[in-house]
Amino acid sequence: MKCLVTGGNVKVLGKAVHSLSRIGDELYLEPLEDGLSLRTVNSSRSAYACFLFAPLFFQLYQVASPGQDPLRCKILMKSFLSVFRSLVMLEKTVEKCCISLNGRSSLLVVQLHCKHGVRKTHNLSFQDCESLQAVFDPASCPHVLRAPARVLGEAVLPFPLALAEVTLGIGRGRRVILRSYQEEEEDSTIKAMVTEMSIGEEDFQQLQAQEGVAITFCLKEFRGLLSFAESANLSLSIHFDAPGRPAIFTIKDALLDGHFVLATLSEPSPNSQDLCSPELCRQAPQLQAHSTPHLDDFASDDIDSYMIAMETTVGSEDSRTLPSISLSPGLQPPCNSGPHSEEEDEDEPSTVPGTPPPKKFRSLFFGSILAPAHSPQGPSPVLAEDSEGEG
Repeated sequence: MKCLVTGGNVKVLGKAVHSLSRIGDELYLEPLEDGLSLRTVNSSRSAYACFLFAPLFFQLYQVASPGQDPLRCKILMKSFLSVFRSLVMLEKTVEKCCISLNGRSSLLVVQLHCKHGVRKTHNLSFQDCESLQAVFDPASCPHVLRAPARVLGEAVLPFPLALAEVTLGIGRGRRVILRSYQEEEEDSTIKAMVTEMSIGEEDFQQLQAQEGVAITFCLKEFRGLLSFAESANLSLSIHFDAPGRPAIFTIKDALLDGHFVLATLSEPSPNSQDLCSPELCRQAPQLQAHSTPHLDDFASDDIDSYMIAMETTVGSEDSRTLPSISLSPGLQPPCNSGPHSEEEDEDEPSTVPGTPPPKKFRSLFFGSILAPAHSPQGPSPVLAEDSEGEG
């Protein structure tokens, strides 16, 4: 495989690598007939990202040498990121970038041709790997938002950098609400600061969602895609379903496609109750029940049915375009939501008054279920006797 990137496209490639580095520690590089694919997935398999650069993006694009099969490789993200570490340097000094993949030497060679005849060569070791595939279908999502990346970038700017999750919802008057997600505890006396931004419907190119819907997802990965889309002056589309189902963020251009698939919290944000009408709020527990059918058995969890899939691509495939995750509700196993929820409510008061309430927080970000910690049923025995001097 050999490709040559020239001019301002070198910085675009570097920005894409920076966005992918916010998600995973390994980069999957695969030359396809449709273009060069850069993919990554985080360790918990709750976030997946892919950039597909079309052949027209390159001045020269050769999938494989004559008589050889295309190679797939996996390299450390830090190694590849070090080549494009300084975006300012790429813009000011680098004139073209040549990337070649040699299967005999097991090296990915990246050459930066700079001004004044300076040439920097990076030899990166790689491993042969299976094709990293994700199955998703944005068309199956009932809710779609599309707006210029600049609008969404300005909306998330006031949020603290340390904020982990953000809630996106449709409020009254069909205004899009972005609010910092905070776990709410009944006995907590400290009220955390809540940041909220409201965007009018007129700022969106497409707004296909009903009032009251809301999802919570990781802000770090979202910022990475926003940064890339804003620098390329592209529009960002958000496709999502009920809480607990993956949200799909897409950007599209004539020379590249970008897809980010992020897990969402299965429970709606406690601070988003006022986003929806009372009727929609009463329907929220029903969505929660259907999205988490097995709360006590992680082994039977169906996260893998709609999350990241590691697959080996068959060589006889006619087309190797971006695959898709089906978000069809039919993938969800049936469950009984009525009697089961009443039994859980009756068991909750068994905790000792004055102890913190157990966390019933199931996050698909980490692919696990946080089981509530049971507090002791009675007071601890007193081991020291009262002194005689105390009255």
